[in-house]
Amino acid sequence: MANALQQPEVDPSFVSEEARRIIEQHRTEKERHKQELNLQRENILSQKTSNPARRTALEAALAQIGAQIEALR
Repeated sequence: MANALQQPEVDPSFVSEEARRIIEQHRTEKERHKQELNLQRENILSQKTSNPARRTALEAALAQIGAQIEALR
C-alpha cells in the first residue's frame, strides 16, 4: 500500500478501493497543506515594516515557507 502512495501512475485496476481511498485522502491533505502555506506566504508578503529586524524575520519566514512548498511538489 505504501508503494501505491509513492507511485501515483499505478494502473488503477490493480489498486484496491481501500488503497484508492487512502491515496485520495493523502492527495487532499497535501493540497490543503499547500493552500495553508500559500495563505501564510500571502499574509507575510502583505506585512510592511521599516524595522530591519522585523524585515529579516519576515524574509526568513518566507524562505522557510517556500522550502516547505517546494518539498510538497
